[in-house]
Amino acid sequence: MNKAYPIALVLSLLYLITYVLLANLDILFHFETVSEPIGSISGWCERVSKSIFREPANALSNLAFMVSGLMILRILNKDKQGSKNTFIGLNKLSVLYAGATIFLGPGSMLMHGTHTEWGGWADNLSMVMYIVFPWLYNIKEMRRWGSNRFLQVYFLIIIVYAIARWFFGGRLGIGLDLFGLSIGLWIISESLYRFWSPRFRWASGLVGFIVAAVFGITPVEIFTDLREYWWVILFWVPAIFSNQPPRIKRNYFPWFFLGMGSFLLAFAIWLQGQPNDPSWFTDIMCYPDSLLQPHAFWHLITAFSTWSFFLFFRTEKLQENNKFK
Repeated sequence: MNKAYPIALVLSLLYLITYVLLANLDILFHFETVSEPIGSISGWCERVSKSIFREPANALSNLAFMVSGLMILRILNKDKQGSKNTFIGLNKLSVLYAGATIFLGPGSMLMHGTHTEWGGWADNLSMVMYIVFPWLYNIKEMRRWGSNRFLQVYFLIIIVYAIARWFFGGRLGIGLDLFGLSIGLWIISESLYRFWSPRFRWASGLVGFIVAAVFGITPVEIFTDLREYWWVILFWVPAIFSNQPPRIKRNYFPWFFLGMGSFLLAFAIWLQGQPNDPSWFTDIMCYPDSLLQPHAFWHLITAFSTWSFFLFFRTEKLQENNKFK
């Protein structure tokens, strides 16, 4: 565990070297999709290049995630070890968070760099590996799971998702967007973590409808098409498992709000860089031959979000009259 930082640094460098080598040998592009040929405008605005990165700005901006994750590991490595705060010092969960942050870089780079189906799979998997962590971490505390139980449940979700995503596509064959749902589960579980009570426990699922509305899905849409939006029942997953109030207090200002604020800003920018699904501002912001790509800014800003959430988790302190188990 003490060598997590140098190992991650070496693996990151090896990944980049391997990518460049295999790309120059044309191996990475063997299964490249034909829907966006070289010279065309990609679904994320940037013109498709014949270089080893088919979308140069959108691919290379993912280095920000790798830098964020490596910085997290470097700080954890310098911390005094043995702290009762999970995010101070190296342990299974703090290293997992850092690793998931790092993997956001290669995952997304493989999609924007190679334009392959398997690259898209890696991209989606990396996002799910990151976003599942915080809501499951909240449940861990409110269910009194140990680290090993958390890891068992986490990797079960990830493995099942990875297999289902590979064979059945983005909605897993059942109309479920786990990444989008997990954003809602994070806010629901965080609300429950902050305001836990026996009554609010079962009302917390309603927070999910507010989150859905923020991202453009209104309650009217949901309740007029429950066959499409059946997954709203999963808004109550945190309530089902979170049977005890948290023993640990967090400071939400400034890092939680900076993380959420930067993510929402990045999401607003992300919406502008999709010529196949244009918004009001797509024509203004989408310049295919520019190095300043909206989707690249999405990567850079959300990398800052991962850093902010790390600092937020480091504010955890045991509440009075409680002991860590």
